[in-house]
Amino acid sequence: MHQDHFGQIAAEFGYAPRQVRAAAELLDDGSTVPFISRYRKEMTGSLDEVAIAAIRDRLRQLRQLNERRDTILSSLEEREMLTQELKDAIEGAKALTELEDIYLPFRPKRRTRAMIAREKGLEPLADQLMQQDSSLDPVALAAAFVDAEMGVDDADDALAGARDILAESVNESAEARAEVRLIFEKKATLRTAVIKGKEEEGASYRDYFDWQEPISKAPAHRIHAMLRAEREGIIRLAVRPDDDVILETLSRRFVRGRSQAADQVALAVEDGYKRLMAPSIENEVRARLAEMADREAVRVFADNLRHLLLAPPLGQKRLLAIDPGYRTGCKLACLDAQGRLLAHAVVYVVGSKQQVANAGQCIIDLVKAYHLAAIAIGNGTASRETEELVRSLDFSGKVPIVMVSEAGASVYSASEIARKEFPHHDVTVRGAVSIGRRLMDPLAELVKIDPKSIGVGQYQHDVDQGMLKQSLDDVIEHCVNAVGVEVNTASVPLLSHVSGLGPKLAENIVAHRDENGPFKKRSQLKKVPRVGPKAFEQAAGFLRIRDGDDPLDASAVHPESYSIVRQMAADLDCSVTDLIHRPDLRDKIDLDLYVTETVGLPTLTDILAELAKPGRDPRDSFEVFSFAEGITEIKDLAEGMRLPGIVTNVVNFGAFVDIGVHQDGLVHISQLADKFIKDPSTIVKVGQHVTVTVMEVDVERRRIGLSMKKQSSS
Repeated sequence: MHQDHFGQIAAEFGYAPRQVRAAAELLDDGSTVPFISRYRKEMTGSLDEVAIAAIRDRLRQLRQLNERRDTILSSLEEREMLTQELKDAIEGAKALTELEDIYLPFRPKRRTRAMIAREKGLEPLADQLMQQDSSLDPVALAAAFVDAEMGVDDADDALAGARDILAESVNESAEARAEVRLIFEKKATLRTAVIKGKEEEGASYRDYFDWQEPISKAPAHRIHAMLRAEREGIIRLAVRPDDDVILETLSRRFVRGRSQAADQVALAVEDGYKRLMAPSIENEVRARLAEMADREAVRVFADNLRHLLLAPPLGQKRLLAIDPGYRTGCKLACLDAQGRLLAHAVVYVVGSKQQVANAGQCIIDLVKAYHLAAIAIGNGTASRETEELVRSLDFSGKVPIVMVSEAGASVYSASEIARKEFPHHDVTVRGAVSIGRRLMDPLAELVKIDPKSIGVGQYQHDVDQGMLKQSLDDVIEHCVNAVGVEVNTASVPLLSHVSGLGPKLAENIVAHRDENGPFKKRSQLKKVPRVGPKAFEQAAGFLRIRDGDDPLDASAVHPESYSIVRQMAADLDCSVTDLIHRPDLRDKIDLDLYVTETVGLPTLTDILAELAKPGRDPRDSFEVFSFAEGITEIKDLAEGMRLPGIVTNVVNFGAFVDIGVHQDGLVHISQLADKFIKDPSTIVKVGQHVTVTVMEVDVERRRIGLSMKKQSSS
């Protein structure tokens, strides 16, 4: 590890070098981001998960830079091209672009026009032209280099070859490239033009048939749209500043005075820029733009996923799950409070009066027979008809009826995970079970599905997939560990995301649980095959054992701190259980008395907070939501209607809202609030209940325009 990275990262992020060093050393030792942020606050100065993940990612970048630096140095050394001056420059490079610019003149390359000119003996001519002596006659000078055997037919041929050498020198100047790159980044414009004959095929990209805007103002979603249209062969895309601005800048650097020789250099500068430098730097800038757009899209996706995973759970209640359908009927699944399948059936909510009556009676009978306390209805095909029927039934008591997003349920039902859970049931039953479990605990069920199948985010298939995976993995890991996992009921997929575990250890824990019965104490996890000291250290604080032998096992207090809590109880002459249930006892604790070299006030404060609410769930309380009655299809909508809805996706340009008509409406960013906003996520989040006004309805194109402004235009 390069020690100077700590200072560099500290300066970039505004942390103390010791904080960066501590986080880096813990990460290198195998500690996870959630574990470090929760249980090693004294070491990192209470850095949170966002800060620790940023340090991790920046360290990875700098280490990749060092790997490339070492590769370049080795290559130059092997080819005996490494001078002390060059070595110092390479070792001093702070960014990959700077490093590659320094290396460019020495990089092994295919045979270039400049190489051919040098082979013809024209380098001395290029050197003399570069002197730009006002008394020099380039044509006369070039005549001395005419050599038919070498392939130089005349003076013009010699001058052309000399200019090729000069053009390459211009392109390979690290200082010139840095200057031009800066102009690109500040003044380049995105310009698009439709490819002739592609107008009909690319109709969805019509906004970009003739478009231009500065790259400094282009939002991520438009950059992705243009890049996708280019990949699909619909448009041509250029990312360039004004050529005259660049050429003027390069001329000041390379052209001196006015003379015939200077004119030759000016021609070489123009050629070097247009033929060599501009395409190269344009590719760099396009890559940077794509990366910026990717990062923004990934941020949006991650933010949406976080809200989706942390949606309020209904909790452990017996319920009826309904996966609606027309032709094949509605699949019913009765679940117990732990989400286990009790019974299943198929009914038809659309058909003859007798079929509908039978469906209603079947639902009533199941609710009574299995003492079901809630009903979950998937929001797909026939969902509103199903909801209408269910709401018309008399259950002899209040049974909440909740619409649940089906996004990704079909992916789960056909997955290996679902086949293992329900080997004797088909995909329709598995899908209904998944809908019910999502209502009970969205987090526990959604972790079984690839996040890209859940239907949140924008341009998720276009972005860097490695970047996306890392970000989504971080979000899932954060959510799972923030909530905590009941080790005696959790599935393998859920346990897999607990700090320090992973799929194999999760499988071992479930296998041990099935064979030996429920865990009574956290310490029993050490008996699970391959759960060694490190894995136990990382995972234990995030695993819960309710109603176990030790009340602390149901909390987020780490086992390494149990002795502190027991000492607190002993000092107050009470039990640990007394400490948990009696705030008057906790109020008497002087935390300063328990500070040690390794345990400071941050950890002690967390312990005291945890004793007050052991194993508390950070998610909001569940609230029942209902769509507007009588509004079930897009044709039922009319401008000016005020309707309840649920936010299903938040993107850079607005938010999509489900209003119960099988087609989400769009609240454009300009309609999210009465005041101007730049980021929709500051106003809404996925899963939020909102009230919207219908602004526009296009039945043919199935487009719905909505507004969340307090006073919408009539």
